[in-house]
Amino acid sequence: MNDRTVRVILVDDHTVMRAGVAALLAGEPGIEIAGEAGDGRAAVALAERLRPDVALVDLRMPVLDGVAATAEILARCPGTRVLILTTYDTDEEIERAVEAGAIGYLLKDATREQLADAVHAAARGETVLAPRVAQRLVARMRQPAPVALTAREVEVLNAVADGLSNADIGRRLVIAEATVKTHLLRVFAKLDVSDRTRAVVVALERGLIKR
Repeated sequence: MNDRTVRVILVDDHTVMRAGVAALLAGEPGIEIAGEAGDGRAAVALAERLRPDVALVDLRMPVLDGVAATAEILARCPGTRVLILTTYDTDEEIERAVEAGAIGYLLKDATREQLADAVHAAARGETVLAPRVAQRLVARMRQPAPVALTAREVEVLNAVADGLSNADIGRRLVIAEATVKTHLLRVFAKLDVSDRTRAVVVALERGLIKR
């Protein structure tokens, strides 16, 4: 980091939490606490007035929550980086914050060193993620994409689960036997299986059909 001082605003509806974070960062070289706000709406006004380098923003606040405040701060102050500092690490919270444009996501159990490093990194435009948050995002990325079956494919699979042959399925659904085979081949590809029995088992496991 160069010698430029990073100007930070603290946004949290808990006065004690703001005081604690301010105390943690007070002795850190190159960081200045420029101001504080107790709700999202006040944070947007404060950011517009002070144009800080970094806004440390909590997620759950009155008047305007952290996600909405993040979006507004970034829209009005493009030079400000928003770093979420919260106790919540659910997938939904993380995704909403990232979609709003937050450059990082820290949890309130961060150490003084982690917090200071994150502020400097955010000011440089670097993405900052708490280890637990990074693990959750990586795990989600590794999950297979959800499979979507068409209504007709579901009907065909249900008929297979009922023990019907392709010819019987065609008669039940009033479609050609060749069309039944085509639907099954598409189902096999989507579910990454090679036979009818496995297709039914996987579809049941994933809740794609009901018994």
